[in-house]
Amino acid sequence: MDTVHTDHKTGLRESKKLRTRRQLAATALELFLERGFDAVSVADVAAAAEVSKPTLFRYFPSKEDLVLDRFADHQDEAARIVRDRPAGQGPVAALHAHFIGALGERDAITGICDHPQVLAFERLLHTTPSLGSRMAHYTAREVELLAAVLEAESAPPLVARLAARQLIDVRHELGWENWRRIESGQSSDEAHPAAVADADLAFGMLADGLGRTLSIRP
Repeated sequence: MDTVHTDHKTGLRESKKLRTRRQLAATALELFLERGFDAVSVADVAAAAEVSKPTLFRYFPSKEDLVLDRFADHQDEAARIVRDRPAGQGPVAALHAHFIGALGERDAITGICDHPQVLAFERLLHTTPSLGSRMAHYTAREVELLAAVLEAESAPPLVARLAARQLIDVRHELGWENWRRIESGQSSDEAHPAAVADADLAFGMLADGLGRTLSIRP
């Protein structure tokens, strides 16, 4: 009974922390979109969320992380796709297929979503230099996780790191190009055919090289 009670209390604490984290991020994003990232201080966010600055920093190491924390949920996405791919498929093909599917669903991570709130967030991200710099931290973690999966499949460490970097960079660059299309005034439906063509081209370029280097799942 004591163990069950302790587990329950631990679960409640974690749920409360998650709710607080989400509340802080949502409050910060609302302020950033309303006033601009550079015009809002950490103290402003803390006051609006009714917490102290030390409390806020316990959840978010930097002001930039208040915006970028949502990317933490996607840091293992590429690694998971490659790790869970079906038999007979290589890593490049697995990520290619997933990206095409995400485009069809207008997933915001592909840059092709034209929902006003998503557009506002993307605009904030792409027009704030410090956010772009901080994104490198999240990108590095994506690469690290994907490289670990490739290395576990017997790719030499250097090959795994090089391949992971190229695969992650392609996903990000395609997202940027799609955002530019939407930002220029195209709807997601209008942008979709070119986005698919670009993905086929980009992953095809990788397949010509990496496809011969990385293993096909037996």
